[in-house]
Amino acid sequence: MSEKDVEKWTREGHNKELYMSTSCSSFEMLDPHDPVISRLATQLFKKTNDYLQGEMAAGQDHYNLLEEINRLAITKYTDLKNLTVNLSKTLNEYNEMYNSQIKPLLLQIDQIDAQVSQFEANAYRLDNYTKQLKARFKELEEK
Repeated sequence: MSEKDVEKWTREGHNKELYMSTSCSSFEMLDPHDPVISRLATQLFKKTNDYLQGEMAAGQDHYNLLEEINRLAITKYTDLKNLTVNLSKTLNEYNEMYNSQIKPLLLQIDQIDAQVSQFEANAYRLDNYTKQLKARFKELEEK
């Protein structure tokens, strides 16, 4: 509000109901006060203090719990990282062993299998040929 508006409001009598309560006065330490109000105010402040202290302690406990959970998670993930590194090394060693020792042996087995299959086919052909020769020989003997 501008100063003109305040003066107009005051002249029109809008401030008749406004008055300064004695309870709004400043607090003086040496002034006598009602002992019941003082006791109740003291209890109020103590209980408010206890409540706020409890809230702060609970917050601190939550923070400590989160710190502990973070420490445990860091430890767990470090252990898992070490495990994966060891597994990776072992897997690489087994792959190298496979490529250097086992794969050549498997190739030899495949070659031997192919040769055996070829020998088996040759044996069947030879068996058929001997049967044909035997049949011819019998024919010639009968004549």
